[in-house]
Amino acid sequence: MAITKAAPPDTDADAEADAGRPEGRRSESRSPLLLTMVLLLLVLGQGPVRGALSAPVMQSWMTVFVAVLVQALPFLVLGVLLSAAIAVFVPPSFFARALPARPALAVPVAGLAGAVLPGCECASVPVAGALVRRGVTPAAALAFLLSAPAINPIVLTATAVAFPRNPEMVLARFAAGLLVACVMGWLWQRLGRTDWLRPPGRPHHDGQSRGEAFWGSVRHDVMHAGGFLVVGAMAAATLKAVTPASRLRSAADNPLVAVLALAVLAVLLSICSEADAFVAASLTQFSLTAKLAFLVVGPMIDLKLFAMQAGTFGRGFALRFAPATFALAIAGAVLTGAVLL
Repeated sequence: MAITKAAPPDTDADAEADAGRPEGRRSESRSPLLLTMVLLLLVLGQGPVRGALSAPVMQSWMTVFVAVLVQALPFLVLGVLLSAAIAVFVPPSFFARALPARPALAVPVAGLAGAVLPGCECASVPVAGALVRRGVTPAAALAFLLSAPAINPIVLTATAVAFPRNPEMVLARFAAGLLVACVMGWLWQRLGRTDWLRPPGRPHHDGQSRGEAFWGSVRHDVMHAGGFLVVGAMAAATLKAVTPASRLRSAADNPLVAVLALAVLAVLLSICSEADAFVAASLTQFSLTAKLAFLVVGPMIDLKLFAMQAGTFGRGFALRFAPATFALAIAGAVLTGAVLL
């Protein structure tokens, strides 16, 4: 019986095969190595990390950060679920039939609709676009766009939980939010031009079943709003733990500086309206009026809202609408705070 000798491995062929292997498979083969290196670095650096976390400043930072997240997350998730259900299962024609035919009356009715229909700012922009597309007067659609994320039941409940010793903050937030939404709607009715507002396109949920659209909206909004909540909680914790108390007191002692500072902070942080009350409550150095400005400005105009409004209604609209909303929101918060707070 003849025994054949095994042929030596063809190293050149193997090299050519490795060279021709798809990039995705090669990256997958490197993944365990990268994970091992990361774990090794974490083990080696646990001593310095543990020492840094044990510092008083970091302990104060973690306390504020975790407190804001734990308090805000349930309201954020509930608000996202309800807003997704309204956006998917309630037809836009319902709003068109429910609003008065006269624009001057449709504006306050649309503003009040935001008080009974939960929806975060991420959902209010596409809903307002759907209203305009179905023939609702733009003034009423814009009033709903501003009021829905600012004075809906979830937001007001979260505000009451965040300010248990100041129940007047709930009434002040409701009054200021509704006032600003209605005034902006009436201003658009009187001064707005049709060529400033680009007709919105069809919603991205078209062609999907209601279940797919609902869960797709929930996943998107939870990831999107949750990310901004984490950033906001980190910023609030950093502001409270790192900034010298003397500087915060000096800014908070000047009423005008305090209001402007928290209004700008609301624009930059872009926190979901279901969670912003807990961030505002953590800024204990500032007055209730300054905190009210934070709560009124944030749901109406921030960085993510500006991008969404520009994408839905056009950049020309956003460049005009955002500054006017910002100024009017500050004025409405100061006026309401002077009366109710």
